[in-house]
Amino acid sequence: MEIRRVNDDFAVAGQIGPEDIGAIAAEGFRSIVCNRPDTEDGAIPHDAVEEAARAAGLEFRFLPVVSGAITDDDVQQMSELLASLPAPILAYCRTGNRCLNLFAMVQNSR
Repeated sequence: MEIRRVNDDFAVAGQIGPEDIGAIAAEGFRSIVCNRPDTEDGAIPHDAVEEAARAAGLEFRFLPVVSGAITDDDVQQMSELLASLPAPILAYCRTGNRCLNLFAMVQNSR
């Protein structure tokens, strides 16, 4: 698992699994956002990751975003999550790039 920090409050990663939650919590993250739809080939169902995250005391939100088709609604919902979840926040998708793109779109919409 490679975590790429964007700033003190936000980072991205590629696909994570329940086995990664301990390391994520140890890194100090307080919230996780899944931007990968469960229907994508190779995706680990978000509910398995969510269960492990909540057991570790982390907040978890599922905001599936289709790669290459980020909508204004996706940007608005991510903006709301970034404003309301305890930081630092780790967002993940297949490679982390979709999360980075979504984060940039949120920043540009402000």
